[in-house]
Amino acid sequence: MKEIPYFLTNELTLQPFMEHFVLADNQGLTREGLKSLCLSTGAGDIVTIDCKQALVADLQQHERAIVLLDYTLFDFTDISDLINLHLRFPDVHWILVSEDLSNTFVRRIILESQQFSMVTKSGDIHDVDSAIRLAIRRERFICHQITEQILASTSSIPQERQQLTPTEMEVLKEIALGKTTKEIAQDRHSSFHTINTHRKNIFHKLDVNTAYEAIRYAMRAGWIDTEGYSI
Repeated sequence: MKEIPYFLTNELTLQPFMEHFVLADNQGLTREGLKSLCLSTGAGDIVTIDCKQALVADLQQHERAIVLLDYTLFDFTDISDLINLHLRFPDVHWILVSEDLSNTFVRRIILESQQFSMVTKSGDIHDVDSAIRLAIRRERFICHQITEQILASTSSIPQERQQLTPTEMEVLKEIALGKTTKEIAQDRHSSFHTINTHRKNIFHKLDVNTAYEAIRYAMRAGWIDTEGYSI
């Protein structure tokens, strides 16, 4: 097993380097699970971040942090936002703990840098634990589900993006108005689960990961009047 790095505090004393973990996940239950796994490694300190601005401020103070991030639930506009942060803080190791990431996103992130690990929330908890422990050694971990997704998308013949159903188009327009999944569900007298399923289907069909990307795609396609919506 590789030894934990040490730094010299003075000429006589050696102390262990303690990792700084950042939990950038807006789901409370998930955060508690991630926190428990980080603590099991003997983490130095763990902070919870709920927006990109706060994340940048923290990384300015901890440029070798390990960030556990749910990209799909955080306030990134698109993949360029994340890559720009990586370029700004090249010693940060990112563990993406997300669901329903598009094939385009997965391929680009993996090719971008060895500083990105990827696991899914629906996968084995041991995957997350392995990703954290390898991140401490600055090594990458890609879970089996993501690996299979990459192989499947690489071997398959590219297909045109699927057409949205009338209901999905209506939900997309509601998203473009800035409404949350809960608000759309209330307006349409539907369950949160139903609208969330529509949202996932929209993102999958358009091969996007965030509302910003979906709205931008819809505007380019002429599905949304640019004068009535803003991003």
